[in-house]
Order: sequence, then structure tokens, then C-alpha cells
Amino acid sequence: MTAQLSDTSASDGSAQPAALPGCATVARMLGASPAGTAADMRCWLLIEQPGPWPADALENVLDEAFPAERRELLENLRRSHGLRPLLIRRPGKHRRDPDRPRSVYVGGGEPGNRWLERLEIRDLSELAELDLDLIVDGVGGLGERVDGPLFLVCTHGTKDMCCAVLGRPLASALNTNHPGRSWEVSHVGGDRWAGNLLVVPDGFLHGQLNPAEAALVAKAALRGQVEPEQLRGRTSARTAWAQFAEIAIRRRLDLSGLDDVIAVQEEPLLESDARVVTVRGGEDFYSVTVRRRSATPRGESRCAGLIQPAGYVTDEITKL
Repeated sequence: MTAQLSDTSASDGSAQPAALPGCATVARMLGASPAGTAADMRCWLLIEQPGPWPADALENVLDEAFPAERRELLENLRRSHGLRPLLIRRPGKHRRDPDRPRSVYVGGGEPGNRWLERLEIRDLSELAELDLDLIVDGVGGLGERVDGPLFLVCTHGTKDMCCAVLGRPLASALNTNHPGRSWEVSHVGGDRWAGNLLVVPDGFLHGQLNPAEAALVAKAALRGQVEPEQLRGRTSARTAWAQFAEIAIRRRLDLSGLDDVIAVQEEPLLESDARVVTVRGGEDFYSVTVRRRSATPRGESRCAGLIQPAGYVTDEITKL
């Protein structure tokens, strides 16, 4: 089924792209849920890059910072250990001052070993000297320890306009209430779930937020808790099924601690796309059967064309 989301038509009856809503608005109108859609991010390299960001800003910065062999290592560690490089910048006017040092954050978001450190660089070439193994191994020791979370809002509008339109109000509001903790961040995946808010080093990605909802996420994070509504998932969970099962248990049991809910095992069901995920919730364990939604609705968007957001449903939750 294709949703009709615009009444503006050309003389031949076809919808005009400029009249169509953005993909994030379409996803909301279709009733799509962001649960189970977080990208794999188990540790981070966050590089301050002031000024405007073209669509390939991250790739340009990494190419400038790392020689070819180190760039290849970084990509290999991204695939094998979930090391995610991202650009960050202060909310507001995007001006670049070449004389100002840049902040770099490194950290990890694995349960039981969440950590975050900050260092300063004068030139991007200094990044080539970083021991990336100390990041992926969770050892650290590369900079000054940072206590408490950072709030990273995707505003990478040249990747998708929804990230700028819906992300910038979030970043501005969070920066007003939490100066020094709030940053704009480059593409984190899932433009249709904008506004996207990544909490580091907690490792939880939230989507479809407005400023008031983002404030609730930040408030919970400062208490060492997770806001389960509009949660895309724990970024260190290995699969979408595990993310969705954890969210289902959080909501069922009203558990908000960072490590209150952890998926510990996952098995596919024979002759089915469903999976059975074993989840520790509090002191107990639960079997959660998760499958993909079938026949999801779709709609035309201005920035991404025809979209049909994937989704998951919980068939059964059983206490073990």
C-alpha cells in the first residue's frame, strides 16, 4: 500500500517533489517505529570539524588526517570492532577558526566498560599518531577523562535535509540547557528517524525526537538512565533483533538503568525470518520472539523518494 501524502499535483496529476514532505515526516505519518534501527557503534572517534559540512565531510577529514595504511586500519576496525569515526561541531553559527584547537573525544560504549576521554589537537595530522587499538580494546589513556554523557544531534543536512530541519532545533535546545555537553554530529544513519540523538558513551541512539522529547532523554541520561520511548537501540547490541528485544523488555518491565536489559543470546527460527532473543531483564531472563513486520505501508518523500520503513514486532515474551 502506498500512502498519499501530498495533494499538490502537476497538470498530468503527478505529485510535485517540492510539495512532498521529507522522509522523516513521511515515516511519522506512516506510523513507523524507530525501534531496532541503531547503527553498530561500540566505540567512537569524535573529531571536531567547525564550519559547513559537505556530504562527504567525514571522508575528507579522515583522508586528510590518516595516511592510506592507517585509513585502511580505521575502516577494518570499524567493521570488526564497531569503531565509529564521526565529526562534531558546536551548535549555532558554523565558523571555522584555524587558530583554535580542536576537541577530539575517544570512548567506548560496551556494557560494564563505558568510558570517554578528551584531547586537543592543532592539526588533523596529529590523529595519525593515535593508538586505535587502545580505543577498540577499551583501555583508553589517550586523553583527559570526561564524566557524564555527551548529547550528539545529527544535523548533517547535505546528507539529508531532514537531519538539518529536525536536528538543528534539538541541538540548539540541548545546548541551551546543557552547554559543553551538546554537539552537532555528522551522519549517524537513519535519516528517516530524524531528529536523531546519540548519547555517548552510554551508547543509546534515539530517533523521531522533538526538543521537548530530547530534553527528557538528556534528563534521563544525566541520571544514568535510558528513556525507552523513541529509542532506536543500544548501539553495541549486535543485531537489530537484539535491539528490538531489549526495547520490548525495557517497556514491559519499566527498566531504565543503562545495563538493566542486555540481550545475551539469539537464535533464528527454522523456516522463518523470526529470531528468538534471550534477554536479561533485571534479575530474570526472558525469551523474546521477534519478527519483521510484513506489508509495511510506504509513501513518497521529497528527499528519499519512495520509502517503506522496515519494522519489527514481538510475537511472544516468556519468562525463563
